[in-house]
Amino acid sequence: MLGSLRVFGRALLLTSLCLIAPMALAGMGASYLPNIPLITHEGEKVRFYDDLVADKVVAINFIFTDCPDTCPAETAKLLRVREALGDRVGDDIFMYSISIDPERDTPEVLANYREKFGIGPGWTFLTGNEEEIILLRKRLGLYMEEIQGDDGDHNVTFIVGNDRTGKWIKRSPFDNPISLANLIGYDLFDGQILRKNAKSYHQVPKAPEYSRGEYLFRTRCESCHTLNGGDQNRLGPDLLGVTERRDRSWLSRWIQEPDIMLEEGDPIATELYIQYKKLAMPNLRISEADAEALIEHMASQTDARRKRLAEASRRRLEAPAPN
Repeated sequence: MLGSLRVFGRALLLTSLCLIAPMALAGMGASYLPNIPLITHEGEKVRFYDDLVADKVVAINFIFTDCPDTCPAETAKLLRVREALGDRVGDDIFMYSISIDPERDTPEVLANYREKFGIGPGWTFLTGNEEEIILLRKRLGLYMEEIQGDDGDHNVTFIVGNDRTGKWIKRSPFDNPISLANLIGYDLFDGQILRKNAKSYHQVPKAPEYSRGEYLFRTRCESCHTLNGGDQNRLGPDLLGVTERRDRSWLSRWIQEPDIMLEEGDPIATELYIQYKKLAMPNLRISEADAEALIEHMASQTDARRKRLAEASRRRLEAPAPN
């Protein structure tokens, strides 16, 4: 059984190489990709190449459901990609998550994992024989011998490809979801599908300058949480006003080590865990300084929202009465 300790920072470092220089993998097809047997989360027996990849545009990553940090964060991020692609997933685009811990990750376990994240059709979770899955990871270039171990550490880079054209690219699942959706939904189709709402270069806005806290929220938290006082069907609660609802020291520790607090039976952590389908908040290896930056950002957004509401109320009171 794989352990629960993970090295999130190292995994991000490894995947960042693909952000700098995405690598095309030419020549992958039936003669190269192992046609290994796999079982879907619905219990269906399939062959990797014949049934999942042949003549399709696909996105493939490897996870294990017992992972407390990298894998759930990766799944949450890719869920945003799936939302951006919409109904095309399951139609002309297919997403696959394959377990590296098939002994534990039975079809039933994988189905439960999908349900917790609210994943819709077109994204299939699969299990199979561990040695054959390792072979598949090696053929896809997603297996790094030097970081393999009993603690479950693994390369979290994922791969997207178009089997018809032979175009395959490795990317980080922690890249911007819209960029990933554009890569999968348009770039892999080599101009065969027109990009929706495309803008010319002179219409593209300048890149915003984010504070450290806002950058961390957008890259680490936004996949699961909103910060606007609404409910946009994220995996966790909206965080507007959280700095007023929770003690600041508790909040700082919760951001840094949620898994430890759950193990200790912290009552608030336990309540949140039960409330949100027993989907544990992942340990993202956030430092104390970065936790404080996140808290300051959330507090500033709460203050800004309060000022906007106060200003709107003042304007309503000062508005002349209708005749």
